[in-house]
Amino acid sequence: MTVITLLTDYGIMDSYVAEVKGAILKINPEATIIDISHDVGNYDISSGAFHMTRSAPYFPEGTIHVGVVDPGVGSARKGIIIKAKNMWFVGPDNGLMAPAADRIGFEQAWEITNLEMLPSKVSDVFDGRDVFGPTGALLSKGVSPDEIGTKIDEIIRLPYYQPEIVGNVIHGNVIHIDGFGNTVTNITYETLKLIGVDSKALFKLIVEDREYTIPYVRRFSAVEKGELLLLVAGGGYLEISVNQGNARELLGMSEGTKIRLQTS
Repeated sequence: MTVITLLTDYGIMDSYVAEVKGAILKINPEATIIDISHDVGNYDISSGAFHMTRSAPYFPEGTIHVGVVDPGVGSARKGIIIKAKNMWFVGPDNGLMAPAADRIGFEQAWEITNLEMLPSKVSDVFDGRDVFGPTGALLSKGVSPDEIGTKIDEIIRLPYYQPEIVGNVIHGNVIHIDGFGNTVTNITYETLKLIGVDSKALFKLIVEDREYTIPYVRRFSAVEKGELLLLVAGGGYLEISVNQGNARELLGMSEGTKIRLQTS
């Protein structure tokens, strides 16, 4: 079984997602296609990157992740293939796939250059159907990326996915806010271990000129209702949350908000 995932900003009202799936199945009728999301927000590369990074590690070896959040479609931006340990990523070179590939273990990237390998291109503004979906399908059939593209040394990365450690202070960013108002940061459990934290601790959180003392816990109910907490939730990223409350509203935070986290 070959698994191909799809993550786009197409929504489900139009036929766009079905057309991408049809283009894949024409090349590999045996492919199993899994939808990660098609509602990440129009042109919202950061949101798409978050959901791909969160979900990709849970798929089996050999999975091919096709991502299309592509405000630069039709421009000179590259279409790329990324190999990350035991998985593949296909999509635009705009940072969408880089955090997931880096988290899994980036190995090599290719620019998609051999368009003769792909079906005849119908549109200059629908690369999801005409380029990325078919490329993923070719990979699923065992076609080498060297046949489809040319190796490249650099890809575009989203800098706010990389926290910085200075002494016992972690400089990070909010990369996502979920439907409960939990603010997800770019700080991972591995980041915390680098400063010697792997169990309960108290942190000083600095947001702009405001300071908060917050416990690092394993579950929401470890604090009283309405109180702030820090925990690493299902996606592996540190969240600033409120037990049965809304951290985004309480702290006035949004995607991109810079934070500092210091052990007390």
